[in-house]
Amino acid sequence: MKKFFLIFFIIFLIIVTTVTKNSTKSLESKIFNAKENISILKNKYELVLLDYNYLTTPKKLIEYQSKYFEDNLISLDITKIKKIKEENNELIILESNNTKISNE
Repeated sequence: MKKFFLIFFIIFLIIVTTVTKNSTKSLESKIFNAKENISILKNKYELVLLDYNYLTTPKKLIEYQSKYFEDNLISLDITKIKKIKEENNELIILESNNTKISNE
């Protein structure tokens, strides 16, 4: 009877070890795939960020202006930009801080 329990216990340990090993291998595979996907996305992010920073520098924007728009663009002071709003079929001109200038 002791031999039966001993053999049963050894077989049980072998089965538990096999199941644990397989599940660990599966988890390691998922972790590896996730890390690979993250590294690929980080590389893409860095390239997009570099591209964005390079293309939006003032020097590049001036170069694009001269290349594509000739002299059609002018620089404006952002504080002098006004908003036009329509209320009750009337146009209202607002300053950038939303204060009313006039009605038409």
